[in-house]
Amino acid sequence: MRLKLGIAALLAGASFNGAALAQTGGIDLRVGKLEKEMKAVQRTVFPQGVPVQPETGAAIPGPAAGSPATAPIADLTARVDALEKSLASLTGQIEQAQYRNRQQDEAIKRIEDRLTPAVTPEPAALAPATLTPKPATTASTTKPPVAATRPDAARKTQIAAVEIPATGDAPEDAYTYGFRLYTAKLYPEAQTKLKEFVAKYPSHRRASYAQNLLGRSYYDEGKPALASVAFYDNYQKMPKGERAPESLYWLGQALIKLKKLPDACKVYVELNEVYGSKLSADLAARAKKGRADAKCTA
Repeated sequence: MRLKLGIAALLAGASFNGAALAQTGGIDLRVGKLEKEMKAVQRTVFPQGVPVQPETGAAIPGPAAGSPATAPIADLTARVDALEKSLASLTGQIEQAQYRNRQQDEAIKRIEDRLTPAVTPEPAALAPATLTPKPATTASTTKPPVAATRPDAARKTQIAAVEIPATGDAPEDAYTYGFRLYTAKLYPEAQTKLKEFVAKYPSHRRASYAQNLLGRSYYDEGKPALASVAFYDNYQKMPKGERAPESLYWLGQALIKLKKLPDACKVYVELNEVYGSKLSADLAARAKKGRADAKCTA
């Protein structure tokens, strides 16, 4: 608004010919357009409604006595040109920033779209407490049967038959014992030991092995929903772990078991994009078969 008043003061009392009047009218239109554009930019940069007044430089002097009227108009035109260029540059910077923000949002959404459906297992997997119905609160069912909480004699014999390693390397011995329980198909006992290992040694190189084996234990026990959670946790929390690619493959297998074929396909795409060149020939072949089993189109 100051700029418009300055122009009005500049022109007051001056004598202009037809061409000068045409020039002034053109500048007024350009200034009006600039004001509108500047307000639009301010709304973008200052959404809370606190615009910053631009510096307009020194006041525009009136024409000297006897000087031609076109001199101040030419000077004003040059300043308006400069202002238009500055506004165009600012607008361009804002558009570039908005474009980069959109790109980042789209990248995040692609990852979420790729994995979020795949790692949202059945409610039972997210709330293990709901896997087994709570016993009715009657005198006969307030305590679970002894057989459900204590291994029978035959199972005790099986557990006792699994050798407990004692090499002096506590982390390695703990993992090896969990592995031996898994190999003996003592899945609940293996799951307990593997969970204990990951909790106690989260930074050990075997943590990736233990978390992957925990998923395998659930999977082999016929619990693909719980397996999918274990496999995804290994990939999400230890993506550089030695068994992270293996877990991503088995996550696809668990989703196939759960009949979530589109989600399994997304997992196989992720496996290829993240670990493609690092996959062993065997794992790459298994992943290819997994895509075929899931009827993936890409």
